[in-house]
Amino acid sequence: MKRIFAASLIILNGLCSAAFASDMKLAVTTSFHNSGLSAILLPEVKKDLDLTVHVLVVGTGQALNLARRGDVDAILVHSKKAEQRFVQKGFSPYRREIMYNDFVLVGPSLDPALIGRTGNIGEALTRIKSSGQPFISRGDDSGTHRKEVSLWKISGFTPKKFSKHWYKPVGAGMGAALNTASAMNAYILTDRGSWLNFKNKQELKLLYWGDEILYNQYSYLPVSTEKHPHVKMTEAIELENWLTSSKGQKMIAEFRIKGEQLFVPNAKSSP
Repeated sequence: MKRIFAASLIILNGLCSAAFASDMKLAVTTSFHNSGLSAILLPEVKKDLDLTVHVLVVGTGQALNLARRGDVDAILVHSKKAEQRFVQKGFSPYRREIMYNDFVLVGPSLDPALIGRTGNIGEALTRIKSSGQPFISRGDDSGTHRKEVSLWKISGFTPKKFSKHWYKPVGAGMGAALNTASAMNAYILTDRGSWLNFKNKQELKLLYWGDEILYNQYSYLPVSTEKHPHVKMTEAIELENWLTSSKGQKMIAEFRIKGEQLFVPNAKSSP
């Protein structure tokens, strides 16, 4: 009888621990995940908050769709205009900026389009198009893809009209797109974090960066409980507070690959 009682206590204690442990679903961009930062931050979140964050790695467009349907509790994305529309339509109460890095152009080390000698992003893209050198586009409605399309348009071009002989959408995440660019020795727009963490560079080289228009802001948006009462707002806010805390921001600032900082924290005290 005592053994049965003891076993019952063990089971009950296990159930209580499970009941107190919390979890949530967070959709993040492939560029954020590919940088390796999530693997550094989330174990600390688990240790500090006893919060398990289940990460869904998708493009920004897919992340917004998941949040719109209430399939996740929060998103971490990088497409400001789309985020603002998302908030305006009531799918999130606000967007909160967390950190930023920048977009860069990489391509063949010999740089046949000579973009490394250009003075602005418009001139760099014009040279790629004029040269007919292969350019890999993510083509997946991600934040990076949206940024790429906007840069072509600012430069006076419409990607939908480009010849597939040189302009090649892959419909995939940043890692897969970079692998394609590496295999084809092609030009590609990528975020700096993914590029620094990319292991299969082969003949690719960082060729163009530094233009102010290449600034890349990442923001956190909890999903609205008014639209989806079932979402875990408490857990989403706990994660947000941790990411914007002095510890979270310090860890983001200190994350480096080969001595180079990948992200700059810039969270404000309130949304």
